[in-house]
Amino acid sequence: MSWSKLKQQLESFLSPALIGRVEYGSTSYRYLPDKAGTCYITVDKKNLLNMNDNTISIKWYQSEMEIKNDPNIHIPITEEEIEAVRKGNNGKVPEDRLHVIARSKKISEVAKEIFTAQTSLSKSNFTATANKFLSTSIEECLESKDILLNILALVDRRVGKKRLLNMSDIMKMKHPIVQYFYELRLGR
Repeated sequence: MSWSKLKQQLESFLSPALIGRVEYGSTSYRYLPDKAGTCYITVDKKNLLNMNDNTISIKWYQSEMEIKNDPNIHIPITEEEIEAVRKGNNGKVPEDRLHVIARSKKISEVAKEIFTAQTSLSKSNFTATANKFLSTSIEECLESKDILLNILALVDRRVGKKRLLNMSDIMKMKHPIVQYFYELRLGR
């Protein structure tokens, strides 16, 4: 599918409040086949998500440790996860340490997911992901670990305010760019 047709379809799914504010763009280099183009998403004419550039205003993590040490990422721990740690250590760990170990394990998993999702953004992935978004249910896109699918679903008109409000806990564990678009959609 050509870029203009893909862009038109993506913009037809934008929430009415975001029409004119959120725009998709693409640049390519016709005469330089070894030079990749870029795809980007702008909000209020400000480039927020450039698939090939880490110098934008949203925080991009350079290592897994940055994610683990980020105080803005909140990881809820369930009793099942604490119980799994208890069973994994044959009950030899003091009760007060179980929560710390379970949180550390979960934040490592979340950090790896965020870092993997972040590194997968590129122009070729943008068009492939955008086509996937157009052919996938909105629920799958919202639950996906793919940053771009999350963003496209969050700005979609088929996602209502009630569903967005019910997703607040899930959004705390997402990449900052996904959190930004979540807040944008809520109008904050």
